[in-house]
Amino acid sequence: MKVLESKIGWLLLVALAVAFPFLAGNDYYLTVMSLAYIYAIATVGLNLITGYTGQYNLAHSGFMAVGAYTVGILTVDYQVPFWVAFALSGFVAAAIGFFVGILSLRLKGHFFSIFTLCVGYIMYLLIEKWESLTHGTVGIIGIPAAPSVFGIDFESPRAQYYLVLFFLVATVWIMHRIVNSLLGRTFMAIRNGDDLAEALGINLMRNKVLAFMLSVFYAGLAGGLYAGSVRFLGPALAGVEQTFDMTMYMLVGGTGTMLGPLLGSVSMPWLTQYLQFLQDYRFLVFGPVLVLLVIFLPNGIVGTWLAWKTRAASRATSSVQPAQASVKIVQQQEGSHA
Repeated sequence: MKVLESKIGWLLLVALAVAFPFLAGNDYYLTVMSLAYIYAIATVGLNLITGYTGQYNLAHSGFMAVGAYTVGILTVDYQVPFWVAFALSGFVAAAIGFFVGILSLRLKGHFFSIFTLCVGYIMYLLIEKWESLTHGTVGIIGIPAAPSVFGIDFESPRAQYYLVLFFLVATVWIMHRIVNSLLGRTFMAIRNGDDLAEALGINLMRNKVLAFMLSVFYAGLAGGLYAGSVRFLGPALAGVEQTFDMTMYMLVGGTGTMLGPLLGSVSMPWLTQYLQFLQDYRFLVFGPVLVLLVIFLPNGIVGTWLAWKTRAASRATSSVQPAQASVKIVQQQEGSHA
């Protein structure tokens, strides 16, 4: 874990991701990993508002569906070029997030979560019932794949994989820059307490809305990639189950960390794939595994390791200080004898 947290570790992860298509046995594995990367982008965005700002948004899948349907509607119904529609996917989600954030972020704690849960369900109902715009339960079929760029065709699963990987690396790098900037420190101050943040002169509403918009921008971008990869959309994408899945990825990996959401987003889908042979009984195994993780690793895999490292450093510091004090006493005694 220490290696993974370093720059060398991140480079090794990228190198392993680049080499994965050559190690995978078939295109199905590439498809599973591509979808895992797409959900990782959305989970990284959810981690910003939940892990770093302390606001539990339960409408995240609705904003992912907004980005996906932006691409689907514009490309299929209005023949807008894919890359133009994809560029708009994140901004449309962020624009809607601005209005939702202004209303919802006046609430705190579980009241905010309940409000966003209702917002997410309203989004689901709009997608399901507004047939003239979203095609209702029939869904949007025939979404074009990403067109070629610089002669690179993205029709094949391998090309799609590298396209999604590129956006994953780019979005994680940008999120890393945000979290380690003054803006990221501002978000963490809000997470630690509204009163403390206000005492530091932080504009709570403005920064909460900004964090919410950035979070749902990532969700919309992931939705745009999802539309171009799966090429079919239905109302289920906006279901609250999708948000719970992303929350699970974040909790398993570790909230408020950069590596945690990625680790959870990649590992959990593969675990469910390996349990497919159990068919309807796989959740009888999957559920207890999650319960054990929550009991023994309440801060997630990465979060628990970081907490252990902090405690180890604290113990080392506390053991060094008495030793240094005793050395000073001996030196003083020797000086007095001299």
